[in-house]
This record gives sequence, C-alpha cells and structure tokens, in this order.
Amino acid sequence: MKITKASYIKGATTESQYPEESVPEIMVAGRSNVGKSSFINSFTNHKALAKTSGKPGKTQVLNFFNINDKISIVDVPGYGYAKVSKVMIEAFGAMIQEYMAVRESLILGISLVDFRHEPSKEDIAMFELYKHYEIPVLVVCTKKDKVNRSQHAKHEAMIRKTLNMDEDDIMVVYSSLTHEGRDEVHEIIDDLLVQYERLTEEE
Repeated sequence: MKITKASYIKGATTESQYPEESVPEIMVAGRSNVGKSSFINSFTNHKALAKTSGKPGKTQVLNFFNINDKISIVDVPGYGYAKVSKVMIEAFGAMIQEYMAVRESLILGISLVDFRHEPSKEDIAMFELYKHYEIPVLVVCTKKDKVNRSQHAKHEAMIRKTLNMDEDDIMVVYSSLTHEGRDEVHEIIDDLLVQYERLTEEE
C-alpha cells in the first residue's frame, strides 16, 4: 500500500454523526500513552495527521481519517488514563462499543500494546472486545526501538501469552520512530481489502 492521500474527515460520538459508510474502516485502539497518534502518523506517512499531545487521554471522540479514498482509519479514545473521570471512561466505553456493534464497514481492529511491558487488564479487555464482536484483530506492539533486540522474542511470547492469542492471531512489532513494521501492516491491510472487495462483488 502506497499512501498518497490522508486527511481528517470528522469526529463523532454517536451513530448519527458517523460518516457515510462508503469505504472499509479500520479501528485503532490502545492505552492513552501507547503512542496511538504516532502510530497513525507513521502508518500513513503523514507527520501531523493525528495530533500528538503531551496530555494522555485528550482524544474524546471517534476521529475518522480518509486514506487514499479507499479506507478510513478510526482513532478511538485511549483507555487506562487515571486522570480521566470514571463517568468519562464509561462514556468512552459505550461510545466505542456502539461503533463496534453497528458499523458494518469495520473490517479490522488494530490493538496497540506497548512492546516494553506486559499487556494491562485494559489491553486484554480491548482484545477480547474485538473477539466478542467478531472483528478481525491485529495486535501492533509499539515502541519496538525501545526494547533490546535480544529481548524481542521474550517480549513477543509474553504479550501473546497475556492476551491469550491464538496461533492464527497476527502480531506486528512496530516502531513509529524508524517505521519498522510499517510495510508488514500495509501488506496485511492490502490482503484484507482484496478479501473485502471479493466478498462485496459476490454480494
């Protein structure tokens, strides 16, 4: 996938505000400090597409981005940030689950986890939520550049075990700094788009 166009579409909090379902959508979720905006900017090769912030938990809506007029990336509020109120956390959870439950164009969920650490209980819950809604999930381990290469196999095994991943579940270790892993994520999405187009034609 060569990304030549990437732009912000809109933010939404309820189904009535979502953009028209015209292209397949990919949801990106992760902890507030996992580097979600940096991943989106690296993945799209656009430095300022998703706004990074020194204040975790700043994203409070579903942000839709147009990629090549072929797919949309949906950036959802980060979870696990202690300074966000309990009421707000519950509202974020309801907003995300509504989107996952009703959006037929959602073809992939990307679950971001920090490669340096064991996945949190929120990471596990997010992974299981994708499974619950039968949404194909790709685990992307961010901050690859911060882990010594000799420790990579150990950390990959730890994350797979903690998330209780199946053999068929796909994991990509990623660095937004060096863009390692980007080509692999692009290839996975390209394959999904081919499958989606084939199914659409059959319908």
